Formats: sequence, C-alpha cells, structure tokens
Amino acid sequence: MNLGSFLPWVVSFFAIGLLLFLVIWKKSKKGSDQSLSLFQQQITSLQEQLRISLEASTARISEYLQQQSGQWQQTHQTVGERLDNVSQTVGQRLDNAARVVMQLDQRMGKVEEATKRVFEVGQDIASLQEILRAPKLRGNLGEQFLGDLLAQMLPQDAYALQHSFKDGERVDAIIRTAHGFVPVDAKFPLENFQRLISASTDEDRMKCRKLFVSDVKKHVSDIAKKYIRPGEGTFDFALMYVPAENVYYEIIAREENLGEEASSAALALKKQVIPVSPNTFYAYLHTILLGLRGMRVEKFAKEILNDMGRIRTEVKNFTDEFATIGKHLSNATSAYGKAEKRLTRIDDRLQQFENPPERALALDEKKEEGPSLYLNS
Repeated sequence: MNLGSFLPWVVSFFAIGLLLFLVIWKKSKKGSDQSLSLFQQQITSLQEQLRISLEASTARISEYLQQQSGQWQQTHQTVGERLDNVSQTVGQRLDNAARVVMQLDQRMGKVEEATKRVFEVGQDIASLQEILRAPKLRGNLGEQFLGDLLAQMLPQDAYALQHSFKDGERVDAIIRTAHGFVPVDAKFPLENFQRLISASTDEDRMKCRKLFVSDVKKHVSDIAKKYIRPGEGTFDFALMYVPAENVYYEIIAREENLGEEASSAALALKKQVIPVSPNTFYAYLHTILLGLRGMRVEKFAKEILNDMGRIRTEVKNFTDEFATIGKHLSNATSAYGKAEKRLTRIDDRLQQFENPPERALALDEKKEEGPSLYLNS
C-alpha cells in the first residue's frame, strides 16, 4: 500500500460533502426550518464520517510510513553491509593484485636475470664455437672428456691415458682387462657436421653429408690401422669416442641415398671400430666395470680356496702331531701305572722289613720262654 491510494478517497469525501451542501442549500431556500435542522444533522453526520475516515486514513498512512521506514532502514543496513563486503572484497582483491604485481615484478627480474645468463651462455657458446674451429683444440677437448669419464667410472689401475705402443704411436686411452686391453681414441669430426646441419637445400645437405662421412671413414681407418694390435696385447677391436651426441647419431644413422658401402657405420663395423658417445660409452664402461668386479671376485675366491687348502694341510699335520702326542701320553700313562704298581710293591716290602710280622715276634718269645721252663722243671 502506498500514499497515492489514500488521496482519491479524501478528495471524493470532500467532493460529496460539497455537493450535498449545495443541494441542501438550494432546498433550504424553498423549504422550512425543519429542512434546515435536517441539513445540520446530515452535516454533523458527514463530519463524523469524514473524521472517522480521516483518522483511519491517518492511521493507515502512519502504519505505511512506519513500514516504509522499517524497510528503508533494513534496506539501508543491507546496502551498508553489502558496501562493507564489497569494500572488503575490493580491498582483498587490491591486496592480491598488489601481491601479484609484486610477484610479477620479481619474476620479471628473474626473467631479466635469466635472459642475461642466456645471453652470456650464448656468448660463451659463440666463443666455444670459435675455439672448436681449431682441430687440435677439438682433439684436446675430446681427450679431456674421455679422461674425465674414465676417471669417474673405473678404478685407477683399470685404465691408462696416452698409452704408447712399441713403434711410438700413442692412443688416447686403454682399458685394462684380464685378457687384454681395449684401445679408445677420441675423434671430433665437427667442421663438416656443422656445414651439414646448416645446409639449406637437399643438394647442399647431400654434399656436406658425403664430406662428413668421408671424415668419419678416415678416422675409423686410422684407428683400425694404428691401435688394433693383438700382438701387443690389444683386443681385435677398438672404440672411437665421439664427445657430442648429435655428431654420434649422425655417424651411426643409415643414409639410404649413400648406400650400404658408403655408410660410415658399415665401414666401422667392417674395421671393428665401435663408435661410442658419452651415453653409450657410459654403458660400455658400466659393463666393463661389472666384468672387472667379477674378475676381482674370482681372484679373491681363488686366493680364499688356496688359503683354505693351506689351512687344511696345517690342520692335518696338527691332527697327526696331536695323535702322536696322544699315543705318547697313553704310553706314558701305562708306564706310569706300571711304575706305580712296582713302587707300591717295593714300599710294601720295605714296610715288612721295617715292621716284622706279629707271628714272627710270638715265635721268638716262645723260644725264649722254653729253656727257662725246662730249667725250672
């Protein structure tokens, strides 16, 4: 209920009262005093009705205003609470936003620092590429990687670096085993490999690959010719250590267009030169290490068996000596028993001599009494 619904009623009451007043006023001029009295009564009744209606309307308006005031206060409170919640939520979101901005700032700082490091690494890589252009430096780097990997995997007495053969040739490393040693030489065919991976056309790529395969074949042939020497204690194969994984994969990859005979991997298999990378060489070394441990266990087992044989011989000798001592002790015990019996008999005889028997003493006494009795008789 709203205030506009009460106003038409009030206006209608006033209009009806005014109309009645005009009608009665016209009749009063024509009527008598009785009609005037009746009019006054009607006026009084109308006033009473208007008063009651006005009081009711006032009460309704007051009630409506109270309801509206309560609703407005409740709405105001609800809006205030919502504003507080919104303010708190906005504050939290602003705090979160500030925190996110701070984290982003920190991450941006880290990204900037990482970018600087990447840039520095790029410069270092560029410098390394400049260094690796010299074949001698590439060879030294490969030898260094090879020596570090051997030192990490094998005991010091299981390998040697820069081993010299009888004619003065020197291999980068050898791996010692019980039946011979394995020659290992580091090769780094990087120059034509870089041309291969940077080639832009298939024709250039094929040309560079042929040059790369030619380099690898030369290295394989040199290793097979120089370092596979069974007469000097090597096995009939050798390992070619390639320090870079991508170069190694390019070596062992089969190229259909080159054919089986032109493949560097096929030549390596024929020459018994095994290309290895850091990862595959690690697996080879792990296998060799297990073999070395097995040989050491076998060696220790033989030593233990030899020691057990010596101990068994010593135990047998000790058993024989112990049995001999037992026999001697048994003979000594028997001789001791016999000697003890003889000693007992000798002792008994000595006692007989020292203490004559009572019977012998009694006979002696009778002999002494006999003559005296005879004399007395």
